Amino acid sequence: MSSPGVQLHIQKHHVVMDNGIVQVTLSKPDGIVTGIRYNGVDNLLEVLNKETNRGYWDLVWSAPGVKGGFDVIKGTCFEVIVQNEDQLELSFKRMWDHSLEGKYVPLNIDKRFILLRGSSGFYSYGIYEHLHGWPDFDLTETRITFKLRKDKFQYMAMADNRQRIMPFPEDRMPGRCQPLAYQEAVLLVNPKDPRLKGEVDDKYQYSCKNIDNKVHGWISFSPSVGFWQITPSDEFRSGGPFKQNLTSHVGPTTLAIFLSGHYAGQDLVPKWRGGEPWKKVFGPVYIYLNSGSTGDDPLVLWEDAKIKMATEVQSWPYLFPASEDFLKPDQRGNINGRLLVLDRYISTDLISANGAYVGLAPPGDAGSWQRECKDYQFWTRADVNGFFTISNVLPGDYNLFASVPGFVGDYKFGDLVKITSGSCIELGELVYEPPRDGPTLWEIGIPDRSAAEFYVPDPNPQYINKLFINHPDRFRQYGLWDRYSELYPDADLVYTIGVSDYRKDWFYAHVPRKREDNTHEGTTWQIKFELSGVNQGTTYKLRVAIASATLAELQIRVNDPNAGRPVFTTGLIGRENSIARLGSHGLYWLYHVNIPSSLLVGGSNTIYFTQPRCTSPFQGFLYDYIRLEGPPCS
Repeated sequence: MSSPGVQLHIQKHHVVMDNGIVQVTLSKPDGIVTGIRYNGVDNLLEVLNKETNRGYWDLVWSAPGVKGGFDVIKGTCFEVIVQNEDQLELSFKRMWDHSLEGKYVPLNIDKRFILLRGSSGFYSYGIYEHLHGWPDFDLTETRITFKLRKDKFQYMAMADNRQRIMPFPEDRMPGRCQPLAYQEAVLLVNPKDPRLKGEVDDKYQYSCKNIDNKVHGWISFSPSVGFWQITPSDEFRSGGPFKQNLTSHVGPTTLAIFLSGHYAGQDLVPKWRGGEPWKKVFGPVYIYLNSGSTGDDPLVLWEDAKIKMATEVQSWPYLFPASEDFLKPDQRGNINGRLLVLDRYISTDLISANGAYVGLAPPGDAGSWQRECKDYQFWTRADVNGFFTISNVLPGDYNLFASVPGFVGDYKFGDLVKITSGSCIELGELVYEPPRDGPTLWEIGIPDRSAAEFYVPDPNPQYINKLFINHPDRFRQYGLWDRYSELYPDADLVYTIGVSDYRKDWFYAHVPRKREDNTHEGTTWQIKFELSGVNQGTTYKLRVAIASATLAELQIRVNDPNAGRPVFTTGLIGRENSIARLGSHGLYWLYHVNIPSSLLVGGSNTIYFTQPRCTSPFQGFLYDYIRLEGPPCS
């Protein structure tokens, strides 16, 4: 049987899209999703909430120097864009003019909603535009938020190994929880589900890298229904493939985040100055609904959602959005090539850039893509032999960038890449020569932009999320920063090359030590190593790759911990908050430190890493990789 055609019902204050499978109700002209009827459930959204607090686009913005404001975006003009038996597309616009200055973000915003015949769900995308000469502003965050029925949806899934029964929203209220070091984290002391007693809930435990953040959502056991947010492309997200964003969390809440400063700070907050014009399409994203039979394993819904996600990814870019601002496949271009690595101290042969992250992003310096947050980026993974294809790229001028696991630094192809509609550019073989002066004398860690390989302690038994026991993401447990002071109450970490093992002996976060009076003090880690001899009159090179920094400073001294002036200091850097946000990385920082041979001796040497900033327990570094190179060999 063919599925019924799509119908639109226009009421006084609402519009209803209905395809016989799902029925979506939106307020008119606001464009707030007030109801989703599916599989016999009259509304999957939280009926106890006000209509304006169920399914909505929102943003946080500010004029320069002014405190930011939260804005649930309400349209003022409703329009039917497409209406036929196969498709509905509705527009809810909010137009800006100078009479609104200071009240609303200076953007024209057009929220679109699409329902297709036979589709078990609906799509949404947004078109944001800042016209030339309009006021300056900052855009801290923008996203779509869905708040589901707490009496139905209690199981959350956002990865095969990150899914669980979740607390109720009441469990985070006074009397049922104990607040912890920051407002997002609570200890459940009297939860409605007694099985969760003694666990920590923190929405940042469910954050995810852009490149992996394609499907997440919730399952209702009775009836067996799944609510999934599918993001088929990263092109409209800011910050590149490693940028982390929130997914789903207690509410039950599901987010489609397009832009945020999480794990980055102000570097990922776009700022418009001097009347700069700008336009961007966010989405479409897909809200997918599925159901099972009573008695079936509800986790089958998660498996089905992953299959549907893969189908949506294969269908990108969609053919059906009506806006001419969303370009279709024949209006886009493609690029391919092969990336190889040349590091003559590892091999005289070229090495395939196996698994490299290769991307097109707006022109800038090598690595600039991780702080780029206004325009589009297009990323892929190279295969085992370094071959890559980046498909469906919007026309424009780009640089080609790459990050290669196992090698420090960032690759940038020298020439500007110009993509035009229908183009297919063949770059051939590209060679990345990572930073290297001389042979490796020693190294600590793996160059992969993450601190996850280092020693992550067991959490305090009082502050556990059971999901992360014996989990590869051990770093997502709450309170691990305090474990440093317990492991090193009097003296700091000492790491001895050739004896210590970074997986057991290098603490994952360089944080301050907590004193008995609850104040903190800076810490100095030591790296001890032997040199059989020193090439006098030469320079040794210390590579320090940092996976995240939060209001921290790294001072490096060599063989004299009391030297008044360090050999090197980063100065105060970073506002990423990755330690408090239970992450293994934020932004990537790479430093190349010259160590004159006069500071080294034949025999025993010590390099001191001091992090003196200590007004907060969360100030510090997550290291990625450290390497000492000898002088260049002929």
